[in-house]
Amino acid sequence: MQNYSNRNGVFAHRIFAGSTLLAVLLLALILFPPAYASEATPAIEHVVAYRNISNVVSAEGTTEAVRQSTVAAQIAGQIIERKVNVGDTVKAGQVLLRIDPRAADQALAGSQSQVAEAQAGFLNATRIYERSKSLYAKNFISKAGMDQADADYKAARARVASLQAGAGGAATARSYTVITAPYNGLVGATPIEVGDMATPGRALITVFDPVDMRVVATLSQSSLRKIQMNKPARVEIPSLQKTLESKQITLIPIVDSRTHTAKLRLELGAVADLYPGQFARAYFVTGEARKLAIPEQAVLRRSEVTAVYVLDAEGSKQLRQVRVGEPSGDGFVEVLTGLREGERIALDPVKAGLSPTENATKK
Repeated sequence: MQNYSNRNGVFAHRIFAGSTLLAVLLLALILFPPAYASEATPAIEHVVAYRNISNVVSAEGTTEAVRQSTVAAQIAGQIIERKVNVGDTVKAGQVLLRIDPRAADQALAGSQSQVAEAQAGFLNATRIYERSKSLYAKNFISKAGMDQADADYKAARARVASLQAGAGGAATARSYTVITAPYNGLVGATPIEVGDMATPGRALITVFDPVDMRVVATLSQSSLRKIQMNKPARVEIPSLQKTLESKQITLIPIVDSRTHTAKLRLELGAVADLYPGQFARAYFVTGEARKLAIPEQAVLRRSEVTAVYVLDAEGSKQLRQVRVGEPSGDGFVEVLTGLREGERIALDPVKAGLSPTENATKK
């Protein structure tokens, strides 16, 4: 019985000690709140106000690789091997395909045989020339004989040089039977198959380097004089749902006489999953103006409806239709109608739409 009482006393003492410790911890939290408690919570609303935003003009374009090559055949022959397929990654110098080399081998062997024959004739002409010089010095042969030996020597030497050049050309033609990658990149197209006949000039394989990509945009002459070339352009890739910023803008100094438009190249650098031929839209800066603007993320777009959630003084949300202009490129968009300066709107329209306080749409 005494042991039982002691245990109860110990247990009660522990409860008292634990309560005291908990009270001390709570007091410490009140007096010395942790660092994260003082951090500002993310903003959930935005006050509509005027701000300086960029005026832009848009242009449509397509993506392309800065380095893109279509490797063509330089000799005729049958394709006997293709070692790559569309989408394969290749290294500089990697073998892509082979053309039947038998005709080139025979031409090279014939050229080398002619060189060997010419070298033998040149060796003989050299010996005759040296002998003739010695005899002419001793007046054993005439000047005409010496001149003939000299002419034969020079002709034999020229023949060797000519046939060596021909053999070099045959060796070069032989190297054309092996098609290699000009640089590191991706295989974009393979319009030939094993068994097809390669002819000089026929496209065999297209290779491009995805590390350096750009957009070629078409702009009217009237808009061309307005844009500021020294400021980066904003580029949208709808298929990737990406917005990029150009690293450099280059004007191609040729205007199409039929459409009266010019082309501009916008360097992008390396962009994941971006391939040549994709649609793009570019926004060029033309100036700056003070406009009523709101964050793009606050705009809700559903079919033909463009709206925002407006917050009243009580915090209830109201879906209101608005009309907006072109995005400025810095995350804001101009409000043409539907809002007034000083009104509060929800930054996350999707989250605001889930609230039960939503009222009817106002136009």
